[in-house]
Amino acid sequence: MKKSLIALAVLAASGASFAQSSVTLYGIADAYLGRTTTTDKPSQVGITNGGISGSRFGFKGSEDLGGGLTANFLLEQGFDIDTGTTTAGQGFSRQSYVGFSGGFGEVKLGKMWSAYDDISGAANASFDSVFAPVSNVWLSTGYNANPSNGVYYASPSMSGFSGAASYAFGENKGASVDATNVSAIHVKYEAGPLFVGVGYQKETTQNGTTTALSTALNSKNFTRLNATYDFGVAKALVGFGRVNAGDQTTNEWSLGADVPVSAALTVSGGIARSTDNFSGDAVRKGYGLAASYALSKRTNVYTGYQSSTKTLAGTDTDVTTLGLGVKHTF
Repeated sequence: MKKSLIALAVLAASGASFAQSSVTLYGIADAYLGRTTTTDKPSQVGITNGGISGSRFGFKGSEDLGGGLTANFLLEQGFDIDTGTTTAGQGFSRQSYVGFSGGFGEVKLGKMWSAYDDISGAANASFDSVFAPVSNVWLSTGYNANPSNGVYYASPSMSGFSGAASYAFGENKGASVDATNVSAIHVKYEAGPLFVGVGYQKETTQNGTTTALSTALNSKNFTRLNATYDFGVAKALVGFGRVNAGDQTTNEWSLGADVPVSAALTVSGGIARSTDNFSGDAVRKGYGLAASYALSKRTNVYTGYQSSTKTLAGTDTDVTTLGLGVKHTF
């Protein structure tokens, strides 16, 4: 009898412990039938992964440690749904981190999206997808979005204001060359219909110079300013981007809108422009239009079109993408 009571007590204690923690399997499956046409190249038609969102699966969990403190982890792998392949050599190519959260905010250790990436696509029209007007136009989208060996901190929201900072260690310091790194920060205001966010990211890379540490690293700096305002009948989207690398600079802007046609149908579109001297004096222009229809809370069908033109030395290079796809969230 005593043994039975002890066993019941152990089971009850274990149940209480498990009730304080949770693990969730989640993911996205997204594919589209599309056609891409590039100047002086044959058109390509086929099934492509991730028209709206990159396909992925992951595990995330948390444990209530008491006193308002929670332990968290997340393991997330991206994959190409059209081929079934994943990134070679990476078990969790998108994110893999562990950390704590509480009244102080959240701290993460591992591989996660940088603080700059948190707000990068906030004002991109066409659902920040392959049909977004900034596709093949903006250079400030060509950053290291989820560097490895990182630490990340996000503050709690205070009267609509919040911020985050991240730093990723290169872990590749040599005898005559310093280690690379990726540092990023963002500050945003989000309350009611208004969102405004500014982000900055600096990436240093080794350039092969071995004469002195001070000259052994190159740096590229990314700046982004995004703003949105929801008028109810439509949400206005405005974005500005800038990239600096030595004496090379690019300046970018985009305008767009999300329009809810009905409870299930949303149409989004916009225009974008970029000028730079990275490879001569180049001008890039683009526009995109997309529509998404919700069949349920987790399944959407969508279609979109994007066109971009790069003008360099008097020569235009055009790229267009047309697609029809489905996105399922689980």
